[in-house]
Amino acid sequence: MNHNPVGWFEIYVQDMDRAKRFYEAVFEVKLERLNSPTEMDVELWSFPMIADQAGASGALVKMEGGPSGGNNVLVYFTCADCAVEASRAASSGGQIMRAKMSIGQYGFIALITDTEGNMIGLHSMQ
Repeated sequence: MNHNPVGWFEIYVQDMDRAKRFYEAVFEVKLERLNSPTEMDVELWSFPMIADQAGASGALVKMEGGPSGGNNVLVYFTCADCAVEASRAASSGGQIMRAKMSIGQYGFIALITDTEGNMIGLHSMQ
């Protein structure tokens, strides 16, 4: 494989306004509205992406039949210090499921749930 293994992620939500507020507050970013790629009634808001940089971008997705919560895939967001974003999650209506913990030479992780019941990971080297 000569590319990053993850090319895109989607986090399914039920209440887009609530979910947008949560992710914009936790990561201090502004999400951008995307046009639906199909004729289906799909609402997408993408995370900022820097071209030619490591990592993948993705979006919050609201669509009929797209359930939130009950993770099948866990997405990890890169942070400077995952404890900071975990704290913001707790103060923005989410929950800290696992506080910052060491994963040895690979840095630190924290697990949080968003306002839609989705669990996401936070990863940092400090």
